Amino acid sequence: MEGDPAIILVSGEHGEVLLEEFRSRYERDYDLRLAAGAAEAEAIAREICDSGGTIALFVSDSRLPDADNLFTALHRWRQVIPTARKVVAAHWDHFVEDGPPLRIGLAKGKYDAYLLMPRGRRDEEFHNAITDLLSDWGSTVPQPEVVSAKIISPQADALTMGIRDFLDRMGMQNKVWHPDDPAIADYLRMIKDRLGVEDLRYPVVYASNRVPVQARTVRDVAVSIYGRPGDLQVDGVVDLAIVGGGPAGLAAAVYGASEGLSVVVLEAEAIGGQAGTSSMIRNYLGFPRGISGMRLAQRARNQALRFGTDFYTGWEVTELIPGYDGEPHRLCTDGGDVHARTVLIANGVAYRKLGVPPLEELVGAGVNYGAAMTAAREMEGSDVVVVGGGNSAGQAALHLARFARSVTIAVRRPGLEETMSRYLIDEIGYNERIRVLPCTRVVDGGGEGQLEWLCLEDLTTGERTTTPAHGLFLLLGAEPRCDWLPPELARDKNSFVLTGRDVPRERWVDGLPPASLATTVPGVFAAGDIRSGSMKRVAAASGEGASAVPLVHAYLAPAPETEPAATPVS
Repeated sequence: MEGDPAIILVSGEHGEVLLEEFRSRYERDYDLRLAAGAAEAEAIAREICDSGGTIALFVSDSRLPDADNLFTALHRWRQVIPTARKVVAAHWDHFVEDGPPLRIGLAKGKYDAYLLMPRGRRDEEFHNAITDLLSDWGSTVPQPEVVSAKIISPQADALTMGIRDFLDRMGMQNKVWHPDDPAIADYLRMIKDRLGVEDLRYPVVYASNRVPVQARTVRDVAVSIYGRPGDLQVDGVVDLAIVGGGPAGLAAAVYGASEGLSVVVLEAEAIGGQAGTSSMIRNYLGFPRGISGMRLAQRARNQALRFGTDFYTGWEVTELIPGYDGEPHRLCTDGGDVHARTVLIANGVAYRKLGVPPLEELVGAGVNYGAAMTAAREMEGSDVVVVGGGNSAGQAALHLARFARSVTIAVRRPGLEETMSRYLIDEIGYNERIRVLPCTRVVDGGGEGQLEWLCLEDLTTGERTTTPAHGLFLLLGAEPRCDWLPPELARDKNSFVLTGRDVPRERWVDGLPPASLATTVPGVFAAGDIRSGSMKRVAAASGEGASAVPLVHAYLAPAPETEPAATPVS
């Protein structure tokens, strides 16, 4: 069908095998093209792009008749269309022999998956990998065809972009329409009737057949979809209240609810936390082809929902009032309070502010704190700068390079080696659209209502350079979100929460330190990035969240009186 995204199959000897497999599964929704070699595949790709079409996926044999080096062919295809996913599907006669050299390219991000070519019908392992990649492509590149949330706005202002980013991170496909678009005239009449108004205040969001909302904040949208904590009806008191819906909080929710605890998760922004903004996490256990932070978070959320967890997004906890002598703890939000027998603090960290006034004024208009997945699509053909040297910055740069003309990583250190995983450094080094500027900081910038330029300073020489830039993505390191915590809860000099043996000895009880993830307030635990000494990795946060659940059980069900007393630490 005209207009369908293309899948280009490339093989000199086994093209018909691939074509037969893909016809049976994908012909209805994709434009299938067969090329006998690398040059023909490149020509087909250019023809599709020149005519305004797009390509979702290249699937190539590991051996091509006109390519001595498959990596060269993959590189040329990426130059034509960097957003397309790429798979090498080796014939079973060559899979083992071709594997070692090809896996080196896989580690450097030259392509997305190395698979065994299907050997017959119903090769679900092969097709599971293909559909995963098509799903990832579909969620980040094209406009969605099935829309869960309609956004009506006359301009792409900061609020509209913030709403889109929230919906994207929550896994809700969305699209923006201008109020004058004839395609939504009937919707506008319906919305005015349902709200009982003659004129609308924009942006308006109509999501999943819920009551339309004239949004003043992103929270307005969250409340219209997910409700408010004050609506909670679980006996009045829950077993476990989790502050933060990142990896630590989600893991605790899954394990806690699956073991019979009543669990509530309060998340100030979107489920997933900072990890939810990652375009592709490749080193998380069990996902050999990688997984986006949004998908990982939504899968975990669905698991927790299955076991009975209640989620409230868009609600920042403003105060924790500890309960003593059997009284529950109280978590206060603007949308109501939650009473809980135990609390897990897992609300993570915030990105540090750049502190350059002209750029702070352009937040949402080209300047973004975090990866801002939605904004990446708006960067096509532009020059962008990423500030930061951690894994989140590396993942953001690689994702932006699919759209932007150029991506510059500015980092204060002499390089990325001290702060970024090796696999990301290798991928960045291979990508010709990305350059790294060490010993560099952003000192100025501006534009007429939209970021247009930045001034970069070399920290070694003091030289300043002005460069065009349509996007600035700031991933500047971690500051704990602890203003809402009570003074009884011990923190380190940087305000991270102290747990276990890190708690000062004078705060120990009967010569014993708190349990490993326990704080100085009985029944309150901490996990993930907000905890002092944590590893600041997704897998580590997930492990801590899961590990907190046995401690919750132990607190809720004290040891029998006959149990021998523990020996104090001397």
